Amino acid sequence: MSVFPKDFLWGGATAANQYEGGWNEGGRGMTESDCSSSGSIKSLRSVTYRLPDGTAGSCPMFAPLPEGAKLDVVEGEYYPYHDAVDFYHRHSEDIALLGEMGIKLFRMSIAWSRIFPTGVETEPNQEGLDFYHTVFAELREQGIEPLVTLCHYDTPLYIEQELGGWENRETIGLFDRFARCVMSEYKDEVRYWLTFNEINSPLMMPSFLPNYPAAKMRSNFQVLHNQFVASARAVKFAHEVREDAMVGCMLAGRCSYPFTCDPADIINNLQGKQEALFYAGDTMVRGAYPSYARRLWQAWDVELNTEPSDFEDLAAGCVDMVTFSYYSSSTSTTHTDVERASGNFSSGAKNPYLQYSQWGWSIDPTGLRYFLNELYDRYQKPLMVVENGLGAKDVLEEDGSVHDPYRIEYMREHVRAMGEALADGVDLIGYTPWGIIDLVSASTGQMAKRYGFVYVDRDDEGNGTFDRYRKDSFFWYQKAIASCGEDLD
Repeated sequence: MSVFPKDFLWGGATAANQYEGGWNEGGRGMTESDCSSSGSIKSLRSVTYRLPDGTAGSCPMFAPLPEGAKLDVVEGEYYPYHDAVDFYHRHSEDIALLGEMGIKLFRMSIAWSRIFPTGVETEPNQEGLDFYHTVFAELREQGIEPLVTLCHYDTPLYIEQELGGWENRETIGLFDRFARCVMSEYKDEVRYWLTFNEINSPLMMPSFLPNYPAAKMRSNFQVLHNQFVASARAVKFAHEVREDAMVGCMLAGRCSYPFTCDPADIINNLQGKQEALFYAGDTMVRGAYPSYARRLWQAWDVELNTEPSDFEDLAAGCVDMVTFSYYSSSTSTTHTDVERASGNFSSGAKNPYLQYSQWGWSIDPTGLRYFLNELYDRYQKPLMVVENGLGAKDVLEEDGSVHDPYRIEYMREHVRAMGEALADGVDLIGYTPWGIIDLVSASTGQMAKRYGFVYVDRDDEGNGTFDRYRKDSFFWYQKAIASCGEDLD
């Protein structure tokens, strides 16, 4: 018998900015993603801008813009998110494929700027509302529940550029309006919600980018405070409009090990997880900042701009479940004479016990079992793995087949690890592997880095038909779902 319960939510995950396309259709407004070009495993993506005199330029992601510059689309540049993989026009085809695969839960996001184009409107864009009604109706026809992320790295560009983004407390109220609008509009169609995708990622930046500015890190703490408050308000409202709503936080999974048994490495690993993972999880699950927060604030010279009502909101809006992404594990060390793991960003010392992917990410299914136990022991809330998968190059054969045994092997071992965690007593209720249909990579902007079980004919330069092709992994996952995780061969 399968260790997975009969009502386990087998699914798949996407995000509007990487998957939807239709960037300037249906009344949608712009986001920062619309100004992001493509990169590669060796080079960061860039964003394009214009100076006040109209001069166009570009700079690497995460780098400060020149004085007076504003993000903008520049003629002659290729922007992979503009069309993405065209779900905006091909949603019926894709949802039929998901139904054929047998999935029960489809993780997607609502593009905030498709509902409120600049984010400051008082009335929603009806064309945007109608689009998602159509998507939800098609999912329902296939027997698929939506799991909807409210903000997946796509705050409207106007809010980011003209209002200062999430560092400005005014954005909390604007998000309130958006969240209340869509939660009311879709209350009969959506039960499962996530508030912010990988909300802890701003506090992971010092481990990714050497010499990350302390001033920027201080700003990130304020951004997170405002998002914590906004999330808590959304959780509370969701329960007001639908009694059985389940709202989760979504964390960038940081499964890390001390590289050695040197006590300095043990403490380094502990403090790294407190800052980059548990600070966010503890606050959103428990409704208050954790005891070690003061030490973090002192270390970064942080003085949060807060109001007394913020802490009442946090306490009243604890999440119902904890969800997270898990692709790989990392190691933490104070030692300098070690081989570093590569990838899009730095990810600690290279673990000699693990293999690494084409993009330099460790492959560690046992780490998923460990991480599930760690989170459940800490929070005692239902868990979902809402991103997981192997980014790899795939080859479309002349007969339309795609043979991806490397992906099947990766998925098989991670599903087995989830089974072990369930046997350990972890309350794991769902699994939505990332990019179930190929989409644009967030880290590199590439199509070549594919995760899906469905191949999309699109390349890194924007060429292709957008036609869909079932990979071997499509049929493997179909069988795994039908057997409730028992038949994984």
